[in-house]
Amino acid sequence: MPAIVNRKPSLLTACTTEYDALGSVQSDLTAADGFRSNGDSTPQKRRLRSNASPISTPVKWKSPRRSVNASPNSPANGIERDVGDRLMKFSKSPVKKLSDCFAAKPNWNPRDAEQTKKVKEALHVSTSPSVVVCREIEQKKVLEFCKTCIEQEKAGSLYVCGCPGTGKSLSMEKVKRVLVDWAEENGFQQPDVLVINCTSLTNTSDIFSTILGQKQPQKKSTGTTPPLKLLQNLFSQKPQQSSSKMMLVIADELDYLITKDRAVLHDLFMLTTLPFSRCVLIGVANAIDLADRFLPKLKSLNCKPMVITFRAYSKDQILKILEERLMTLPYAVFQQKALELCARKVASASGDMRKALCVCRSAIEMLEAELRESSNDFNSSSVEKTVFKRQTASVPDAMEKKEIDVVTIDHMAVALSKIYRSPVVHTIQSLPQHQQIILCSAVKLFRGGKKDTTIGELNKSYTDICKSTLIPPVGFVELSSMCRVLNDQGLLKLGQSREDKFKRVTLKIDEEDVTLALQMQRPVTSDRIYIIKIEYSELYAE
Repeated sequence: MPAIVNRKPSLLTACTTEYDALGSVQSDLTAADGFRSNGDSTPQKRRLRSNASPISTPVKWKSPRRSVNASPNSPANGIERDVGDRLMKFSKSPVKKLSDCFAAKPNWNPRDAEQTKKVKEALHVSTSPSVVVCREIEQKKVLEFCKTCIEQEKAGSLYVCGCPGTGKSLSMEKVKRVLVDWAEENGFQQPDVLVINCTSLTNTSDIFSTILGQKQPQKKSTGTTPPLKLLQNLFSQKPQQSSSKMMLVIADELDYLITKDRAVLHDLFMLTTLPFSRCVLIGVANAIDLADRFLPKLKSLNCKPMVITFRAYSKDQILKILEERLMTLPYAVFQQKALELCARKVASASGDMRKALCVCRSAIEMLEAELRESSNDFNSSSVEKTVFKRQTASVPDAMEKKEIDVVTIDHMAVALSKIYRSPVVHTIQSLPQHQQIILCSAVKLFRGGKKDTTIGELNKSYTDICKSTLIPPVGFVELSSMCRVLNDQGLLKLGQSREDKFKRVTLKIDEEDVTLALQMQRPVTSDRIYIIKIEYSELYAE
């Protein structure tokens, strides 16, 4: 019987079970009806209390709300409720649960050139995702600012800042599209939109001729009148009906316009303060304090632009963006733990999403290199392969060759080490085995937000890992000595105490460096070190 219970039922078995259950339910309903039709349904205590007939016993009145589904004199209510619960239970079809299994994507074929091309395109920086996630709040602020300017037909300036790779340019593209659609739907005149990448300008002052050419293409600047002067005259006079459209200027990489006298940057923002200006300027740059440092005059004139800051991506946001990009593919490419490792490391280092995409593409290249190497080794030993097949003729084909078809956490660790290589990782890799286990134990203790611990608690965690990896642990005195060595190398920090077991221990290095160091250990050097690597990766992924 236990074997039958644990076996997953087929669709026919599930239908048979449901049919039997409905038959049992029907029999319960029949029994309930018979119970209600019995004239002796009066409780036993009531008949003992009085020799009169059941009719003479007054029936206690119940409110209509409580008597909707049952009569006051019916003791079969519990049976009916039980029957209803069983009907609800068996009404759920097992086909719905099977559909969850079919929803899982199959693994991709990294040897297929077409699939590899599509995966790399999906993870390329130049590929704009269909949905821009994790920047909804910032996009809403920029969009509301632009809507207000268009509704009031009033000029304004906005400064968008943030670290590189935080989605500023991508968000501005989405805001531009949404704003044009909103203006058309609500009956407003669509604004003229001009997107300028300031790095493409030959001279910083060329931005004014670009704006002038967008605003009035027929009025080209002559040799005597500079484009800045023409724009100032244009925005200082009451516009005609034909030229009354609002204009949205998005100047990306705005810090390239910073000059010695800062005149270009100042004159650009001053265009939005002219009496008849219909220009909405959005400047995008990395420097957070650009407006305070380079535009002090605007602050004194009470014309300082509104500032919206794009903060660095967190681990959860990077993971969500990566999953959103990979969702468009019909197959699975990465292990979930590999994506989590990438998100953790990039978030702790910079929060740069472009760096995360670069790491993922590099991890795919690690897998490709591994497949090429295994293919070369496989082709170079054809004679050995034939002998091996003869010796293992009875072994199933699935056991002969187990090929990696997804990017694993090992591939991701190698890719991360290439980009975020630090001397600490090399130091951890060169440590003796038990000192690596001590660092692993410390990370395990500090994983829940704990900042420090004692050597006694560290010894317990160390002993547990040694037992799980079948490695004989060292004694407490030797462990204390190794902690002092790690303290001298700057990996741990030991506090002061009369007894060693009460000394406070603090981890002085990043947990991600310990991850990379242990993940890059090869099973060729030591099988037990590889076991520690697997043990730590499971702890880290929880």
